[in-house]
Amino acid sequence: MSELLKNIDARTRLAGTNKLEILLFTLGVDARTGRRETFGINVFKVREVMRTPAITAAPDMPDAVQGMVSLRGALVPVVDLGSYVGIGGDAARDIMIVTEYNGHTQGFLVEAVDTILRLDWSHMRVPPEMLTARMGGLVTAVTELDDARLVMMLDVERVLSETSHYDDDFIFRDIAPVPGGDAHVVYFADDSSVARKQITQTLDAMNVRHVGSVNGRQAWEELRRVAAHAETSGRKVRDIVSLVLTDVEMPEMDGYMLTRQIKADRRFAGVPVIMHSSLSGMSNQQLGLSVGVDEYVPKFEPQRLAQTLARRLGSIGKDMPEGR
Repeated sequence: MSELLKNIDARTRLAGTNKLEILLFTLGVDARTGRRETFGINVFKVREVMRTPAITAAPDMPDAVQGMVSLRGALVPVVDLGSYVGIGGDAARDIMIVTEYNGHTQGFLVEAVDTILRLDWSHMRVPPEMLTARMGGLVTAVTELDDARLVMMLDVERVLSETSHYDDDFIFRDIAPVPGGDAHVVYFADDSSVARKQITQTLDAMNVRHVGSVNGRQAWEELRRVAAHAETSGRKVRDIVSLVLTDVEMPEMDGYMLTRQIKADRRFAGVPVIMHSSLSGMSNQQLGLSVGVDEYVPKFEPQRLAQTLARRLGSIGKDMPEGR
């Protein structure tokens, strides 16, 4: 494991369009299948992997949260992923993956880490409905390895949301409707059910119409249909699509590739693209800008998202130049 740990920091700085690297890990034997299932997490979200230090239990912790550990002076909540997913109840999970995303640091207890796999997002598929049902919607993407193992990408954003104390009523309470908001349509793409729900709640509070997709490929297919319809009806796409909001990590086509496709197609001139991601590090933002993203907003900050959308939507029609 030492060689793996040695390379984690360098690998998290890698960036490429429609490519990702995932850290493979196990949680124990799934009693439902009798197999030791393989899971993955994007290396961009991994800060380090370590033997689990002493965990201090605390009262009123959410389910599956074992307690807190002190890492370099900071208290970090620790989630037993096996308990959360319902796998490997008897497995010893003494390895902790320290993750950092959405501006939060948390530890995930796992049984073992395997290796780091580099592949294209095009090789990641939307999980079949049977698997989605079995895993309670916790898997956002799947891929098959050369040895026939199935790797499941967990919706770690949902894990964070469900193991934290979020007050949805509070965070959406002060989002005001946008004047003339129902004249706008925002197209968004995100593979996380929790993120899609928050985006929907934000846009609903703003009284803005919206069309959602579960990944970049689905969004691009929908946008191409809109562009074709605009051409046949003699309209401009920007009169139909007010703005595109995209996640970065998505199976089949990631947000970088989706942005590049939109910006390379003249039919979408004047349509702003906002990247909405839990990968809010400067390197990710710079990569987004390099493919033409107009703005970058961290995930799970509905107030900030609403302010950005309101400003952008309010500028539409006010002699905005085409393109960026």
